Amino acid sequence: MYEGLPESVLSAVSTGTAFVSLTCRRVIPVWALGGTLLAAVLGIGTAGGALAGPVAVLVALHALAVHRTAGLAAAGAFAAVLVTGGVALAAGAPARTVAGLALQATAMTAVVWVMGRSRRRRQAGRAAVTAYRARASSVPLLAASTERARLMAELHDVTAHRLTGIVVSATAATRLADPRLTTEATRHAAEAGRQAVAELDRLAEAAEPRTLEDIDALVAEHEGLDYRRTIAVVPPQVVVIAYRVVREALTNAMRYAGGASHVRIDGLSGELAVTVIDSGGTAAVPGLGTGSGLAGLRSAVQAVGGSLRAGPKDGGWEVRAVIPQPVDAFEWSPHGTTTDGPGLTGAGRTGGWRGSSALDGTLVILAIALSLGANLLPEDDLDPFASPGASVLLAVLFALHALPLWWRRNASRRSLVVALATIMVWLGMDIAGWPGPPINDAFLWCWWVELVLVYAIGACRRSARDWLAPAAVAGCGGLALVSGDGITGDRPAAWLVLTAALALPAWAAWALGRFVASRRRRRGTALARERDLVERDAVMAATVERHRIVGGLHRTARQHAQRVANGADVGNLEVVLAEAKAGLSALRELLAQARERDVSDDPPPTVDGIAALAARHGGAARYLGFRRPLPPVTEATAHQVARELLTEGAAVTVIFLDEGITVSGRSPTSPAVQRRLRALADAADGTLTIADGGAAQVWLPEVFLS
Repeated sequence: MYEGLPESVLSAVSTGTAFVSLTCRRVIPVWALGGTLLAAVLGIGTAGGALAGPVAVLVALHALAVHRTAGLAAAGAFAAVLVTGGVALAAGAPARTVAGLALQATAMTAVVWVMGRSRRRRQAGRAAVTAYRARASSVPLLAASTERARLMAELHDVTAHRLTGIVVSATAATRLADPRLTTEATRHAAEAGRQAVAELDRLAEAAEPRTLEDIDALVAEHEGLDYRRTIAVVPPQVVVIAYRVVREALTNAMRYAGGASHVRIDGLSGELAVTVIDSGGTAAVPGLGTGSGLAGLRSAVQAVGGSLRAGPKDGGWEVRAVIPQPVDAFEWSPHGTTTDGPGLTGAGRTGGWRGSSALDGTLVILAIALSLGANLLPEDDLDPFASPGASVLLAVLFALHALPLWWRRNASRRSLVVALATIMVWLGMDIAGWPGPPINDAFLWCWWVELVLVYAIGACRRSARDWLAPAAVAGCGGLALVSGDGITGDRPAAWLVLTAALALPAWAAWALGRFVASRRRRRGTALARERDLVERDAVMAATVERHRIVGGLHRTARQHAQRVANGADVGNLEVVLAEAKAGLSALRELLAQARERDVSDDPPPTVDGIAALAARHGGAARYLGFRRPLPPVTEATAHQVARELLTEGAAVTVIFLDEGITVSGRSPTSPAVQRRLRALADAADGTLTIADGGAAQVWLPEVFLS
């Protein structure tokens, strides 16, 4: 092929090229694969080139599958197959030999590809679990901080709303010395004080659900309001936010103006609009605000993907919140697209050919390619492809025997039955005298399929009858082998001997499957126990924090609210006013103390930690679907994805689905960030979708190395 060049020179150049290429296979694996392919071409016809070249290519391809994404590694495998066929064709081999070599190369590259993918997943899983364990101690701190923030927000809304109304009405009655106003202020103080006490007592429990009727009742407490609600059904999580918006806006209207004049609750296209407007005026009693009401409200609205605007309008002040209504936000279309957010398409709920199912597909390719490739290569006088009919039938038999590998996880028993039935059909065709290769020869190079299926039964099933699978494989294999012409003498006795010999590897494969399944269960149980312990500590930390805050409430704000009600019962408006102001002062002090106790270090690598991470970037995290603890690997990987998606002021959406979660947000413009996102999704058997509308979504399966 290279006339005029000594074989020793070609061999040295080929070896040197392969060596240099393999040394950089971890850093630049694409170049390493290209270099080894070049070395394989240069080494054609040289001593050792026929072996060293292909081995170097497979090593480089394995490195490419470990360090790069599945698509790039698959392209590398395809290139290796093309080079193999091209080299054989350039060497003058007949078309049939070229096809056989290409099929053999396909089988080898498929095995190397899936081995590299498996190692990539394991490395990513170990790194994620290590990150989770390193920061597991901060999960309880985050839970305590989250519970503290929830209680403080509720405390501000509840106490500020009730006590501010009491201060405003009591101040007006005291200033004007109007008996009617005094009576009305006293009645209002008694009622509002007792309501404040009851609501503060409920803070010790979980977040209280709200309905639209609760908003109606809240507005009804303020006389003279122009109120309109044009929607009848709203998801509970949206009503909670809408209720807070109305309550805070009404409270501010009492503090800084003469009260609110208009309240609107309108249903828009997939959104809920809440608008509260006052007519302006001066503060009835200066210094009642805590300075954190609107800021906390804006964070709460943004956390569900909404927006809040507060500012002057027509001489007064307007507060307007637009809140998305996620009715079907976590439902997926039949085509694997999510209905949440514009432009998010193509994100399926499985890793597809990149995921763990790739191993099953690779085994099918391996079985078909090895079998057909071996029969295409000229070995003896028997040509199974002598007639078109025999060629098609042989290909069908190989495919029927290999396809059960695709369903070996979900239907391992039936897959084995199909494979063994194919062997028996082949045996019947031998007896009928078909011109193809005999089953005893075919069984020798493809019975590893039965061993893989037996392994799958041991690994995926736990039944007392599973021991029959190795016996069935040994028995059918013995029939296939004993049918050959090389068996002479007593065939039943030979069948017993061959069956006993085949039973040993069959039983070994089944036992190996049981052992691997047991080890996986132990590892999964240990990870689940570790996760449950962390969750238990988080719940305990949140409970302790709740009790601490509730204890402070009983010593301060609740006592003042109770004294307000008691003072109103005896008609002492001065006591009412003093205690209401003292309650607001206590509220400001509690809020200041809570801000001082915020967690200062980075949030833990968990799904719940995404919200704290978003807050540090001035953004928000939105959660949809049924929230539940996930395997540590999924938790840590989702946190990494959110960290890449979050920029200043950005928001991310986390959607919980049956098989995993999606993390979506604004598509990063940086190619480096997109590459990191794609690598994270790829290593987790997930998918990355970047839509034209500027949205990015990463799907992460829950079963990822769990």
